[in-house]
Amino acid sequence: MAASTFPLLATVLTVLGLAMIPWLVFLHTELPATAQASHWAWTWTGLDSLEALGLLVTGLLLRRGDCRAGLTAAATSALLLSDAWFDTMTAAPGPDFQLAMLMAAFAEVPLAVVCAVLATRAFPRPGRGAEELVP
Repeated sequence: MAASTFPLLATVLTVLGLAMIPWLVFLHTELPATAQASHWAWTWTGLDSLEALGLLVTGLLLRRGDCRAGLTAAATSALLLSDAWFDTMTAAPGPDFQLAMLMAAFAEVPLAVVCAVLATRAFPRPGRGAEELVP
């Protein structure tokens, strides 16, 4: 896709990305150090459900040789990295934090890397046949 295809959208997205910088500073300086979540179990169940769905759909698409596996792999990679981040940032000190770090180091981040690599390799490129889409 040529950069000139969506010049207005490219500009708007760039400006919005830059506009988030002051918002990030505000969040970092103004949010309380702790908070209580009313739906904590549903939050984590929902995130992990999306990860499971992403892995399942990516696997099924990959098995079929469907290049859309790259799209689901990219989304799943982002979900896994978000999970690792929030697990480690919200874990209580001690055993909870140690478990969160172990899960991030040996499960979530490595799997996110695998999904990210798959996402880049599964994307169709000019001159490459459909049989070469998926390793």
